[in-house]
Amino acid sequence: MSSPRTPPTVKRPRAAPKVAKAKPQAKAKPHAKAKPQAKAKPHAKAKSAKAAGAPKRSNEPLVVLLELTRVLADDKPVEAALSAVTDAALRLLPADHASVRLLDASRAELLSGARSGAGAGKRPMSFRKGRGVIGWVVEQRKPIRIDDVRRDARFVEQTGQGFNVVALIAEPLWSAGEVIGVISASSPVAAAFGEADQLMLRLLANCSTPPVERARLRRLALTDDLTLAYNQRYLSPRYNEEIERARRSGQPLSVLMLDLDHFKRVNDTHGHEAGDVTLRLFADRVRSLVRRVDIFIRRGGEEFLLVMPATSAAQARATAERIRQSLAGADLDLGGAVRVRQTVSIGVATWDGSEAPERLLRRVDAAMYDAKTAGRDRVVTSPGGERARD
Repeated sequence: MSSPRTPPTVKRPRAAPKVAKAKPQAKAKPHAKAKPQAKAKPHAKAKSAKAAGAPKRSNEPLVVLLELTRVLADDKPVEAALSAVTDAALRLLPADHASVRLLDASRAELLSGARSGAGAGKRPMSFRKGRGVIGWVVEQRKPIRIDDVRRDARFVEQTGQGFNVVALIAEPLWSAGEVIGVISASSPVAAAFGEADQLMLRLLANCSTPPVERARLRRLALTDDLTLAYNQRYLSPRYNEEIERARRSGQPLSVLMLDLDHFKRVNDTHGHEAGDVTLRLFADRVRSLVRRVDIFIRRGGEEFLLVMPATSAAQARATAERIRQSLAGADLDLGGAVRVRQTVSIGVATWDGSEAPERLLRRVDAAMYDAKTAGRDRVVTSPGGERARD
């Protein structure tokens, strides 16, 4: 009777689930081990590289251009606006030098310019339509990219420029269908710029031209057409502003009055056109010898005023002597085989810290006339000035 009870032990069918030991399929570990893809560590490393700054460059052009448009929206003076543009160019391009030249109403003379990077502290830039690469860009109204300027006949090296140019890239600045200036960048490395850099420079030019043009037009309204010095209209507000700044800061302020000697002889001997060239060359010479912060103004005729912030009497006299010696030491080339030896008489006065702005102008004017009556081609300093500040 015990044999019939054996069937219950056939509970083995329940063991069928144990076939789950065939988990080799469920092992799925090869699939799980495919986590090297999910390892995501290369991706994670890319994030740390991003933090380090390298991939950041992909976003930087947009950031740089947005910052620039914000800066230029403040309606800055033209020199400050141009400096912001050249600073931006160095951040966007593989260059060690960037410059921008803005032209006057005739499109033949340099109105203003700015530099950033290598050579930024050197003498102001020059420009001549049709001469050099920049002149070519203005005349041809075309952009340019040169891998090695040493093999390009259009390049004219300027002595004492303070930096080495091998590769060069330039774009014209356009406004109302006219070229109003040129922005350029250079590198000491051959073939430093590619097509993408040319497009980036063009984008920079397009972004900056409208506010720069507004600053240029404001500047033209306050500029003497012939010499590109500031005009008399600019003198009163700016001069009073500098006096007030000196009053608040306690810094010295000096002024120079410059008058060309026997200038009438140039007009009488060589004609008024030669006289105009003389005035223009004189203004260029002065600008090459003074700081960018100094304010150069044509008062009328052959008389000019130089306002020098943060400048002591001794420093102002040294600058005046430098100008006088530079002019007396070399003829001015008026073109057409005409050369003239032009001298200048200069008065120097330093604000005493309390006198009215008009009195300071009277003092520097009197000092200049003393230089004239003493024989011309000399510098005379007005008494007073800093001694009254002590």
